[in-house]
Amino acid sequence: MTAEHPFAQYVRILGKGPNLSRPLTREETRAAVGMVLRGEVEPVQLGAFLCLLRVKTETPEEVAGFVEAIRDFMGAAPAASVDLDWPSYAGKARRLPWYVLSALLLAENGLRVFMHGAEGHTANRVYTSQAFAALGLPVATSLDEAARHIGAHSLGYMRLEHLCPRLHEVMGLRALLGLRSPIHTVARMINPFRAPAEVVSVAHPNYRNVHQEAALLLGQPNLAVFKGEGGEAERRPEKPCLVQSLHGDSMRHEDWPPLVTEAPRYEEELDLARLAAVWRGDADDPYAAATVAGTAAIALRLTGRAASIEEADGMARAMWEGRRRDRLAGAA
Repeated sequence: MTAEHPFAQYVRILGKGPNLSRPLTREETRAAVGMVLRGEVEPVQLGAFLCLLRVKTETPEEVAGFVEAIRDFMGAAPAASVDLDWPSYAGKARRLPWYVLSALLLAENGLRVFMHGAEGHTANRVYTSQAFAALGLPVATSLDEAARHIGAHSLGYMRLEHLCPRLHEVMGLRALLGLRSPIHTVARMINPFRAPAEVVSVAHPNYRNVHQEAALLLGQPNLAVFKGEGGEAERRPEKPCLVQSLHGDSMRHEDWPPLVTEAPRYEEELDLARLAAVWRGDADDPYAAATVAGTAAIALRLTGRAASIEEADGMARAMWEGRRRDRLAGAA
């Protein structure tokens, strides 16, 4: 008789049917994902595991276990002073990635920001590294290099393929499975430098609670999660925005008001050169300006720079009006 593979127990827990299956515990998830990252599972097991998790939707305990396993696998990051962790795992298809200018604005005003994300997983989207290139900003290929960029510019970005190649490889199975895997959810929570604040976007509203509760389990000091434009952490200024946050062990729900009355039509072509043009003031785009400042305001509120929504929005607008317009003078 063939001995059962050690990983089979985790597939069985998830896949025994509507009456006998159950979610994994945090500890079970940590053990199972550790095996995945170390290459100790068969491809058929990994496919089944990812699909079963995806079908039922991950619990906060599973997300926490996932994150802990990834952190175990990655090991400690180099020492770096980071205020805000900003995951970017969706890419933009219908509007430019204005959130990059939000991060740049915050960096210019004293917040040290680390961005990380996956790219190329969905066709016809633009990703954060492309926006960085258009703005003349460097992209790191190691955490040491990212730490240097943050030290020099208060802003750094790193793609998942360099941050954790094995995790990037597992995420790439989407093309074979035809499903978005849990990696798209859990990678947002890695926070390699253990920044005291994280700003996270979701594409589906029900994931707000999952991230908020997982952050509490992980001991994350501060987190803000909201449904952003195109799945990125970017506020849609024409709509109300529900921001769910965590501060210590206190959970908060805040309704942020619209900033403009209407949105322009979606863009058929995303011209990344417009990012620098809007920053410099060469192009007048009130919607983009509201997006940039409105998104930055959420981070100002999250990090305690502002005591209220109104103060955060006002502070972010003042930052945008006072930005160093010549900072991107050499950008295309």
